[in-house]
Amino acid sequence: MKSIIEKYGHKRVTIVKGGITRHRSIFNGLKVFAENEFSNQLLQKPEVVIIHDAVRPFVEEDILSKVVMAAKEHGAAGAIRPLVSTVIASAPDGFLDHSLERARYRASEMPQAFLFDVIYQAYQQCTDYDLDYGTECLHLALKYCKTNAKLVEGTADLWKVTYKRDLYAAESIIKDSLSKQVCVITDVKEPVARVGFLIHESLKSQIKVEAISISLSKNDSHLQNNFSGECYNFVSVNDKKYDIEETQQLVDVLEKSNVPLLCPVVVISVHLDFSENVSFSIGMEELSKIKKFAGEAKKKNVLVYGLLIQYRDHLLLQERVNSAAALIMALIKDRNPEMVGQLLVA
Repeated sequence: MKSIIEKYGHKRVTIVKGGITRHRSIFNGLKVFAENEFSNQLLQKPEVVIIHDAVRPFVEEDILSKVVMAAKEHGAAGAIRPLVSTVIASAPDGFLDHSLERARYRASEMPQAFLFDVIYQAYQQCTDYDLDYGTECLHLALKYCKTNAKLVEGTADLWKVTYKRDLYAAESIIKDSLSKQVCVITDVKEPVARVGFLIHESLKSQIKVEAISISLSKNDSHLQNNFSGECYNFVSVNDKKYDIEETQQLVDVLEKSNVPLLCPVVVISVHLDFSENVSFSIGMEELSKIKKFAGEAKKKNVLVYGLLIQYRDHLLLQERVNSAAALIMALIKDRNPEMVGQLLVA
């Protein structure tokens, strides 16, 4: 945990050793604000404390705000979701005893929020049995502090990553959230600007596109000034067949921005090849250079792919750009680290 905090530069984090059960871990966390047992100095006691679990990684700020406001007013609050299956009770002989009316019940989810004094007093009073076998914080607040929690309707994204198959669903959600916007960067000169415009037009029906047209130079100040730092996908268009200098500029700017720290960034280096000769040829030296550069960028959490647009005349350009746009969308959505350094041809 310490290495994760150091890697991602988190500053306002205090690590507390967990207990052998859920409730004992939460109690340890609460003690940091009221006792000197787990830290060298007491942290400032909050008015409201939020309890959440890592297996629900997609909690939104909106639901956090709602449970906090409800806890401030009522003392305790928790997110709930409708039941998707009917709950039944089995008899000792293994047969059906009874079932619950699903419409009357809800699934208790996280996050939950409490006035600090309420939840801390509840944990101070609860029994070892509660600490070892209990699973519901809202119940402790009701049982020991007579605080009836306000229930807040949660979103579908509060589902738990429980089984191995859930990891694939979680990965898909993350990739989808990272694939909503792309930044197309071009030089101001023709034909680069024209190709950049055509890529923009071809992509805009599928993804939000931000276009940046700048005079690129060895100094990356132009790019730095135009970079918003809110995008995780970039297309860099240049008219130098296999040169990666401009893509290197972009990777350097991304590294300084710290954007790739939390999520992998996709950079697609688009090279233009306008030639009467339609045969495709590239030397091993150029391919090796691209692969080496992509390998170094990958260590910085930047996934670099190469894309070559070949066309003999401008009548074929739109067709090639449409093919390139399809490849760009596939690379952005898949974000496959095994594909970095590949040079695809549109």
